[in-house]
Amino acid sequence: MEGNMWIFATLGLLLCWMMPVDSMEGGASSKVAKKAIQLSMVEDSVDDMYLGCNDIMMTLKKDKSASELIGKEFIGTTSIGTDPFVTKIFNERNDKDLTIDHILAIYLYTGNNVYAEFNTAVRTEGRSYLSSFKYGSFHYLLTSAIQILNNNRSCYSTFRRTNVLFEGTVGEIIRFGSFTSTSFSSDLKGYGTETCFKIKTCLGASLKNYSAKPKEEEVLIPPYEMFKITEINREKKNPDLKDCEVVFVLESAGGQELSELQ
Repeated sequence: MEGNMWIFATLGLLLCWMMPVDSMEGGASSKVAKKAIQLSMVEDSVDDMYLGCNDIMMTLKKDKSASELIGKEFIGTTSIGTDPFVTKIFNERNDKDLTIDHILAIYLYTGNNVYAEFNTAVRTEGRSYLSSFKYGSFHYLLTSAIQILNNNRSCYSTFRRTNVLFEGTVGEIIRFGSFTSTSFSSDLKGYGTETCFKIKTCLGASLKNYSAKPKEEEVLIPPYEMFKITEINREKKNPDLKDCEVVFVLESAGGQELSELQ
């Protein structure tokens, strides 16, 4: 039964992947040593928007709890579904379309160290998505949660700090290509001052009411959201991020799956 479940899930993902999607567009990276990373469209990203597939995906998952599915993807997390915080937040939620599985995924992402390994795979495994990407359930639940939490596509002004050196050009269209954490607060200085971002996101969603770290005021941006670089401020000249060496000012340019072309 378990083997069949995963076969069905894979077939469901394949069907979703092959469905036509209205496109708009999206890229990015991370850092090794002090070598600058070029901001881009991150064409190898696992950037599925699951448009038209939500009912299919939830049906495929109904025979297993999220803790079972995610537990296979992140060893040692299978007990998280019973965490009292998850149950409490679920019972008190304002967004009634969120399932306890969605809240579990948000809790795990914001309160654990799984995001680094997970996002590396999201940025790089788009071409091998159906054969080797092992985080399908987690990816789907986070994507679906973001879409539910911002179903009217409200735009937010957020900030992201890093200790990574990025390069880009004014006018360029880029994506981060992974689930990217930003904040309503510009003062989370512990995350870095090397390259910072002032972002207008219209596809990201506030996780504050469901986060394991609500004080960080996190707004999570999906892999498929595109941004136009409208300014690059150097020498600590951005008034909102005065201690940052370089600040990229980004404006949302919609969302696009590139994976459908792979």
